[in-house]
Amino acid sequence: MISTPTIEIVLTGDLVLSLPDPDPLFSHSMPLFERADVLIGHVEIPHTVRPTAIYGLSAPADAVDPSHLNALGRAGFDIATLAGNHLFDSGPAGVEDTIAALRSQGIKTTGAGMNIGEARLPAIIEKKGISVGVLSYNCVGPKLSWATHNKAGAAYIEIITQYGLDYESPGGPPSATYSFAEPVTLGAMVADIEALRKQVHVVVVALHKGIGHVPATLAMYEQQVTRAAVDAGADIVVGHHAHLLRGVETYKGKPIFHGLNNYVTVTRQLSVNAVENTNPVRMAWAKKRRELFGFEPDPTYPTYPFHPEAKNTMAAICVAGPAGVQNAGFIPCWIEPDGSPRPLGNDAKGQEVAEYVGSINEKAGLKADLKWQGDRVLFLG
Repeated sequence: MISTPTIEIVLTGDLVLSLPDPDPLFSHSMPLFERADVLIGHVEIPHTVRPTAIYGLSAPADAVDPSHLNALGRAGFDIATLAGNHLFDSGPAGVEDTIAALRSQGIKTTGAGMNIGEARLPAIIEKKGISVGVLSYNCVGPKLSWATHNKAGAAYIEIITQYGLDYESPGGPPSATYSFAEPVTLGAMVADIEALRKQVHVVVVALHKGIGHVPATLAMYEQQVTRAAVDAGADIVVGHHAHLLRGVETYKGKPIFHGLNNYVTVTRQLSVNAVENTNPVRMAWAKKRRELFGFEPDPTYPTYPFHPEAKNTMAAICVAGPAGVQNAGFIPCWIEPDGSPRPLGNDAKGQEVAEYVGSINEKAGLKADLKWQGDRVLFLG
């Protein structure tokens, strides 16, 4: 009897390599990465030594030396998704040089390009005779980050937001927030998935989505877009951007990871220390976001300036064969004070992170049966 081959696909959330020598930050993860047949992560910020200032951005990320991306090659990443809100912060050169630096490491890219046609192209890889195709879309803006027919940037889905007021007080605080995907750009994603579905065994869709720095909450559009991706043929849907874990669920037998949170995400660009953060725009945002979202970063985490709950994170792990995904779950991880993620097993700390995922699932109204299998927490299969 001939056994059917399977592969393990491991996916991480945001990767921000602002500081020099990022390799040690992946040291705890190497046993996990080495078992992956396909390793996918999201590169959050531009890497170039020739940045262009783009006016009109609310909080642009400073460009980082492209050599920092060499750490991803050494860590074993196969594919980098790039569609995100900071991709165009350094202009066309930032897009071009980030793609070039990743590809020089043998890492395939998707979600970014020198025009919208390039940005919508999938990254395709084959391992053990099983082909995996990945697409990437930015759902959070800004419009300046979007690629067009003659402008570099990200593939995107435009999200429309409206506010409801159910009492007689014009100008007062909204009683409800409604968000939904603009039909044309959602249709473009659907068309891309349907085309890729005909080419590969496994389709992965990565979405830069969600409400940043607010625990558990899902915006209305998030299930609309993730489920549209599955309806179009996606086997795995993953989210990132919120800088916090989001819940997990299955839809039509397919896994949806609503937010993988940060993975290696180290920076001093969000510090409120004037010595560490010399950019006045970044400093203003570093102060404002704490007021907007009501959190104070842990001072013992000097390069990880995020919500205290963001220490809980995960790596998604899916087993797939020629017929698609057989099971899906995650490895609970914990962010250490130096910003490095530590994968956990079925121990006290791993159970604590898994319970956190269960609690945010409950708050968000997501249903998933979380069960341990070895060092993984499964919710499908």
